[in-house]
Amino acid sequence: MKKGQVSIFIILGIVLVFLIALFILLRAGVIPNNILERKEINPDNFLKICLEEKIKKTAETISLQGGYLSNILNKTFKFDIDDKEQDIAYLCYNQNYYYPCINQEPVLIQHLKKEIKNQIKSEVENCFNELKLNLENEGFAVNSAYSDFEVNLEPKNIIVDINANIKTEKSEEISEQKNFKVITANNIYDNAIVVQEIVSQEARFCNFDLLGFMVLYQEFNIDKIRTSDLEIIYSVEKKDSKEKFRFAIRGCVIPPGF
Repeated sequence: MKKGQVSIFIILGIVLVFLIALFILLRAGVIPNNILERKEINPDNFLKICLEEKIKKTAETISLQGGYLSNILNKTFKFDIDDKEQDIAYLCYNQNYYYPCINQEPVLIQHLKKEIKNQIKSEVENCFNELKLNLENEGFAVNSAYSDFEVNLEPKNIIVDINANIKTEKSEEISEQKNFKVITANNIYDNAIVVQEIVSQEARFCNFDLLGFMVLYQEFNIDKIRTSDLEIIYSVEKKDSKEKFRFAIRGCVIPPGF
């Protein structure tokens, strides 16, 4: 017990000496007075919070409409009686009977990147401007420049690389950061890889063996709906996230009466 009490008094003594030394240094100006209240600036986190929801909603909308926000070549379909009709883009299409479909998006990943970029363009610039305003409201002098951004799709992620720089100054301290990165968890890339395989096989063989594929790649669910006019709507779902990619196909269609 006595040893424990001695240890406690030693610790309290060390803390007291530290506080006295800190007070003396603050009074002498060796340590700036604002060091205790200084906030860490993290523009990447600010931009992530600002953009993440918009990126997710855009990816979801595009995925459920065949990879497009708006497209002339689409199939209007109602999945349930109580649902609204949805326009789902054809990713493989041939208006003629008997012939295999023709791939409408041979570089699907590149197309998806452009669709997402076009939809979030104004939000990215607005969020960067909000970051600048937020810093100025906290007392920073801000010098910033925004150029452009790129969208990249990788397994399990959507990455937005923002080409910009921001320089801040406060209490004679200067900080500069460049080229910000916003990473959003999303499986649009993973689903799109499967979609490309389905389209490729439909264009070559007028068929896709979805059961065999799901045995090999058990992380995916694939549904196939054949409509009344013998066209096909596929739905690819990544099981762990429940994120879906739907698209339509018209190929090798037999005319009515045959």
